[in-house]
Amino acid sequence: MTVAGEPILEARDLRHAYQSDGVTTPVLHGVDLELRRGEFVMLMGPSGCGKTTLLHILGLMMRPGGGALRIAGADAGEMSESARARFRREHIGFVFQRFNLLPILTARDNVALPLRLRRVHTDGHAADALRQVGLAEKADRKPRALSIGEQQRVALARAIVTRPDILLADEPTGNLDSGNARIVLDLLLELHRAIGLTTLMITHNEHLAACADRVLYMRDGRLSGTPT
Repeated sequence: MTVAGEPILEARDLRHAYQSDGVTTPVLHGVDLELRRGEFVMLMGPSGCGKTTLLHILGLMMRPGGGALRIAGADAGEMSESARARFRREHIGFVFQRFNLLPILTARDNVALPLRLRRVHTDGHAADALRQVGLAEKADRKPRALSIGEQQRVALARAIVTRPDILLADEPTGNLDSGNARIVLDLLLELHRAIGLTTLMITHNEHLAACADRVLYMRDGRLSGTPT
């Protein structure tokens, strides 16, 4: 279990709804959440209950319909779109169920992309991130020459190469068999501790959730468990 520090993310009364053909569909209903530095938190719930929408809002990929969000002391509601993009690049890493690797780039170049967006020298950092996920010897391979599990490990290296404060993972083991799922989770836990990440991970796997400091449950856009 992690000894958590001060709050790094505070969400209060987050609400959201989608509009389609004049129909409003509420998705989040007053979600309160606090993440503390160093925590590893799992988020569980049935498909369509609002987990991914919540993750996208917490990751500044979309704005909520209402409520307040503070990350690392900054008020997300007061940020312009360009400021949100810059803050996201500097403070938040993402891992998705679909790996989102560019097929024309090598593993090294895929990992280096976030660094190039920040105009940071890439080679040493990208190589180090690949070494941390056990793929240093496959840095020059393109995604098609990697297994499914290896592709997700490249995606994980890309997420941590900038040393973010927060890692948001949306079912990162969802497309993997049980063996690769365990490898990826073990890597997540190892990197979480080594880098000092705060991690929020969506999963449907109760066995994986047993490794978390806290487990939260979402149903019909409402959060239960221990929100802080």
